[in-house]
Amino acid sequence: GARLISATLPKYPSMAKSDHGAPVELVRPNGGVLDLTLVSGPDSVPLSEWDFTPSVRDLSVPAAGSVPLTFTAARGGVTVTLTYTFQASDYRFDVAGKVVGLGPSGGFLLVGLGHGIPNTEADSLANGRSHSVVVKPVGKSTTLIPFYKIDAGTSREVAGPFRWVASKSEYFVFGLFATDTAAEWAGARATIPAGAGKYAGIAAIEVSQPITGAGTFRYQLYAGPMEYNRLSAIGQDFDDVNPYGIVGFRTVIRPFALFFRQVFVWMHTHLGISYGFAIILLGLLIRLALWPLNQKAMRSAMAMQAIQPHMKVLQERHKGEPARLQQEMMKLYKEHNANPLGGCLPMLLPMPILFALFFVFESTIEMRGVSFWWFADLSQPDALHIIPFLTGLSMLLLSWIGQRSIPPNPQAKMMMWMAPVMFTFFGFRFAAGLNLYYVVSNLASVPQQWLISEERRKKHPPTPTPAPT
Repeated sequence: GARLISATLPKYPSMAKSDHGAPVELVRPNGGVLDLTLVSGPDSVPLSEWDFTPSVRDLSVPAAGSVPLTFTAARGGVTVTLTYTFQASDYRFDVAGKVVGLGPSGGFLLVGLGHGIPNTEADSLANGRSHSVVVKPVGKSTTLIPFYKIDAGTSREVAGPFRWVASKSEYFVFGLFATDTAAEWAGARATIPAGAGKYAGIAAIEVSQPITGAGTFRYQLYAGPMEYNRLSAIGQDFDDVNPYGIVGFRTVIRPFALFFRQVFVWMHTHLGISYGFAIILLGLLIRLALWPLNQKAMRSAMAMQAIQPHMKVLQERHKGEPARLQQEMMKLYKEHNANPLGGCLPMLLPMPILFALFFVFESTIEMRGVSFWWFADLSQPDALHIIPFLTGLSMLLLSWIGQRSIPPNPQAKMMMWMAPVMFTFFGFRFAAGLNLYYVVSNLASVPQQWLISEERRKKHPPTPTPAPT
């Protein structure tokens, strides 16, 4: 069949326990990629059944330059020639083919993208959820279809034309590019085998391309890691194969995620620090950058707290006059320089940062398998479960400091305990790197929270409890 039956990546060890650290293998056992089928009218000719003769039995590709490998086969008056051209500096290679004797009506070529990339990660369930077919329609944005959204034993067909079609896992991808704009991919089909588990990551993917009148066809295959800079350099929005976000929030989250990913990589590459210390440094820098906004938010909250007794008086005085109450409240805000919305934006701003970092640690291959301190892998949950508890304790410390100088409030006291408990629980599933960032961010906020607490105590000292008579 002159197909790709193995593609190993020596730079990337497999994290799957059964692989024992062997290099990542992108092709499933007993499978193949670039299976070809000729379609002419009602006839289909699977070339996987043909014996091809290679131009050489083995070859090495020099660091500079390229090397071709040609396969030829003939059967029933039809001759097929395939030429693969490899470059040592790239995960891509070109495929050029010619069919002689197909007939004047021409036909279509079906190109197989295999049955999904084998599991290469310690968390096979999370990796299985990420398996998807991604298509890039001409003139439109990319479309991602997770395998688990296709029922077992059924197929999903997508009409083209497409510039490229990809089969991806959590960190690796096969990308099939149409290098001839006159013969773009006409359509794609993903078929889930009967009996396949929901997150098995198995789907037979076929892509169709018209064969030109001269009987020629061309395409290009990318088989490698989802390194953002490398994918982006290819162009054609191929970097969109790695979503960095979820449907509905991707437009907001992705710019943040890509920015922070670039910051981490730049720190590691140009400053020579580990990714773990890059996370710590970023947490400190973000808190310093947000210091003025947080200061404003906390003082706004302090001002709102100070006018609460006046607001209660106004609410009693104008109980049946909503328009008058609104007018008097606005006057009260102005007199005391209080803004009821002043604390919202600064408090909400860290949330998109946190969401973005969630996807950075989930999707950035540079973080994959990186150890730091007791963490075996910054992109995976802490196996010792230490950092989630530190996250909860750091949140509890911040809440306690904030509650020191305000009147007792049962609801606030309950939230002081509930929020840390919730984040501790969630932290067991979060990447260790994300928890580390959040702990550093919380601890970096302690001095500011303490200073504001002391400022509040001086301006609004607690009312002394009356002595018993």
